[in-house]
Amino acid sequence: MLVLSRKKGESLMIGDHVELVILSTEGENVRIGIKAPKHIEVFRKEIYQSIQESNREASSRTLSPMNIGRLLSGKPDQLEK
Repeated sequence: MLVLSRKKGESLMIGDHVELVILSTEGENVRIGIKAPKHIEVFRKEIYQSIQESNREASSRTLSPMNIGRLLSGKPDQLEK
């Protein structure tokens, strides 16, 4: 892990196209701005982990004829595991 110190208004680059800018600090909170191309998805880690878990669950479901019917009818919340 790379550990850096930055002050308000300073930034760091990740590769050639992603810039992290320190917007402000208040106590233990740090506000960070992220400048990245639109094709690069940026998520908070807990959201990213939730998406990954949902993807794992979806890929482990059996695609029975009943589940395929429910997917096509727009009722994915009723899928059988």
